[in-house]
Parts: sequence; C-alpha cells; structure tokens
Amino acid sequence: MPAPAPPSRQQALGAARVLAHQVAALLGSDVKVLLSVHDNRSTMISFRREPPLLRLRVHHLFLEAPHAVVEAIADYAGRGKRAAGKLLDEYIAERQERIRAEARRASALSTRGACFDLAEVFDRLNQLYFQDTIRARIGWGRNARRGRRKSIRLGVYDHRAREIRVHPALDRPDVPLFFVEYIVFHEMLHQVFPSARDSGRHVHHPRAFRDRERAFPRYAAALAWEKEHLHALLRR
Repeated sequence: MPAPAPPSRQQALGAARVLAHQVAALLGSDVKVLLSVHDNRSTMISFRREPPLLRLRVHHLFLEAPHAVVEAIADYAGRGKRAAGKLLDEYIAERQERIRAEARRASALSTRGACFDLAEVFDRLNQLYFQDTIRARIGWGRNARRGRRKSIRLGVYDHRAREIRVHPALDRPDVPLFFVEYIVFHEMLHQVFPSARDSGRHVHHPRAFRDRERAFPRYAAALAWEKEHLHALLRR
C-alpha cells in the first residue's frame, strides 16, 4: 500500500493549532506553546524553552499522534522528562517505512548539475579521505526560495536516510571546485562523527569532527572563499 500523502498546508495548520492547544493544556494555563511543522527527517522533534513560551518543532507525522504520544511530547519538551523520549522514539521507529516512502516519492536525487557532478566529487573524496567507507546518497537540493536570504544551508546530511544534499547555489561556474569539495567533505564527516548529547544538548559538530574537518587540504581557503562570497550566495 503506498504511503499516505503528507498533509496539505491548510490541513497542517489546523492540526498544528490543535496539537499546540493539547500540549499547552497538559502543561498548564501559564504556558504558551508556539508550534511549527516540518518535514525534516534528521530531527523529528525539537524544542526551546523560553518561559512562559515553549517553542516546539515537530515532523508532520506528530500531527496525527494519539493522546499518549501528545502527553509524551508535553513531558519531554515541556517538563524535561527524558524518559518520555522513549515513547517518542518508538512512535518514530514504527513509522520509518512511511517516512522513507514519503521521501522517495518527494524527490529523486540528481547528482549531475550544470557545472559539477556530485557523484564524481563524492567518489573522489570517499576514496582519498575515507577509504571508501562512507555509504550515502548525494544530490543537488531544490532552490525553493528567490531573492535575498538571511541565511543559507549549503549542505545537509540526513542520518536516517544516509543522504547528502548540496544547495544548487553552488552549481555555478564562479564557484571553485575546492569549495564544493569542502562542503561535500563536511557533510560526509557527519556519518563518521554523528551528533551527540552533551549536558542535555545536541552537539552537531563535536571536537573530533572539527579536528578532522581542519585536516581538509584547502580548509582555510574554503572558509575564506565562503566569507568573501556569502553575500552573493544569499542572493541566489
């Protein structure tokens, strides 16, 4: 049976309001819940406590969660009860096949761009620096926004899908090959050094990650190029 389609924007907004109200009711009248919905498969649920405000980001699959899971969200995000995370993990694990099916249907990765073939870049880096041990798909992401941005993610690694996406703003003749290689190298490192918890917080770039990243032959040149050209990338 094919996976159900993700909710439409209107459906998601309505369900998000309901979920935010349910979580707030469980936490008490003095707590306000600001909830946003996403399709990010690497971080299914995240939060930030700014009393009396709780900022909550959840994957759209949580919009159909049963009451027990909603209670776990309130306990985990609102009350800091780590034990509640087990139920959330189980809820996510039970839906992994659906998540993967949605991802496959959403888009197929394309490695060949107008200027760079990411498959060639990935294979070369894998052989040179990782002894061909990195197992991941790679491709160009989609440029959904136009005009000037405040920030830009030039690369992203999805741990669950083992998938690297590179921003299409880099597929241009004025972007040097070594910078594309640096971005791909950075994302490949995420498979070697996955994010971990430190004092209750997620550390996405642990010290070992940073040390290995600095070993990239043109690390300094890549950082300098990004700093000099970031303003142009933000406009693409």
